[in-house]
Amino acid sequence: MQSEEWYHPGIMKLKAIFSAPLWIVFLNSVFVSPSFSQSSASASKHAIVLHAPRLVDIESGKIITPGEVLVQDERIVEVGSSVKRPPAVEVLDLGDATLMPGLIDVHVHLFLHPGAEDLQTVEESVPQRTITALLAARDDLMAGFTAERDMGTEGAGSADTAVRNAINHGEIPGPRLRISGNAVDILGGHEDAIHYNPEQHVLSNATYANNAAEIVSVIRQQVKEGADFIKVYETGPDSLRDGHFTTPFQYTEAELRAAVEEAARTGKHVAVHATGEPGTLYAARAGVVSIDHAYYLSEETMRLMREKQIFAVPTFAIAEYFADHAASPAEAERERRRQDFHAQEFQKQLARGVPMAVGSDVGPFPHGTQAVEFNLMVKYGMTPLAALQAGLLNGAKLLGWQDQIGALKPGYLADIIAVPGNPLADISVLEKVSFVMKGGIVYRHDH
Repeated sequence: MQSEEWYHPGIMKLKAIFSAPLWIVFLNSVFVSPSFSQSSASASKHAIVLHAPRLVDIESGKIITPGEVLVQDERIVEVGSSVKRPPAVEVLDLGDATLMPGLIDVHVHLFLHPGAEDLQTVEESVPQRTITALLAARDDLMAGFTAERDMGTEGAGSADTAVRNAINHGEIPGPRLRISGNAVDILGGHEDAIHYNPEQHVLSNATYANNAAEIVSVIRQQVKEGADFIKVYETGPDSLRDGHFTTPFQYTEAELRAAVEEAARTGKHVAVHATGEPGTLYAARAGVVSIDHAYYLSEETMRLMREKQIFAVPTFAIAEYFADHAASPAEAERERRRQDFHAQEFQKQLARGVPMAVGSDVGPFPHGTQAVEFNLMVKYGMTPLAALQAGLLNGAKLLGWQDQIGALKPGYLADIIAVPGNPLADISVLEKVSFVMKGGIVYRHDH
């Protein structure tokens, strides 16, 4: 594989500020990758035609052969088997590949990495964890994920606002981001530091809100600090015994409704961590935008989600990783039983017409590897096309970027990747991305 280095304009600005050799070495190591194409720096200044033997039309489920996309500046101008060649156009032949929209992951944790999650948030400073997030954003982009929803910084507050803004300003490479800052949780709740010596006063990984008034106050603070949406922990510790799944709710329906109404006041949404009843029902009644994890949903909850178009985000990949990397055989078996239960419930949810989006919960497992979530959704009941439509079309809706990303169409942002083979026949090719363009800029081009 031959590639050329590309220095992002933002890196040059940072180098001018930090002249010490250590900073230069650091910035080069973080943001300059052998996969970056030197053509990137000028990619948004002229027209580019991308050519490959195949192109996936996500909406129709058809393969166009051959496939071409004309890109001008940051947007798609034309898509088809043969597109116009404007004067001075640059033509990139991507070899034996399939063109498709950039991937979307609606449940990521940029501020986490593999290892003990609670110790990361205690031992690592927010600046250190922000560097981790910058690296994670780069890795996700290079793996073909051009848009993501960061579902809580796990105790790093609004540091994800800075990461999102730096990406938006072109200072660092990364996906388009919707960010939430800290998640919202009750005292003693899901992300509270409940296993430590109380005398040490270890902080929660979320922000406390114990009633409707406190929820409103926390949301206002998060919006002030730059949150695009609000994440709420709605359920606590899960239990699966003899095929019966239980989990305590954390907020009442009225409290969740207060959160939804306050978020809506400024045009924002609420997403919940909710694994089972009755918390999932309270969330659906309150009108959240997504129910993430959704291990078990009652018939009434599924009906409401279908009617209100509330997305379920299964997050199979994280459970698969925990099962494969369990500390003991007994723990691995517990994880696999839970995954099997979730898979069976997932099939019921599909049969009831619950809308799905693709989120992996990446962070506790390595960033840049989360395309496995698509494989698992197919393994557990979806067709490859349905999984792609859930990931791209529904993902774009969930992020509020419908008609902008998620498909290769004129006027859409030029977020485009290439993979080998045919993803409609073998979804696992999403793990082998060879080309990444975001907003008309080439970030990866394996020659």
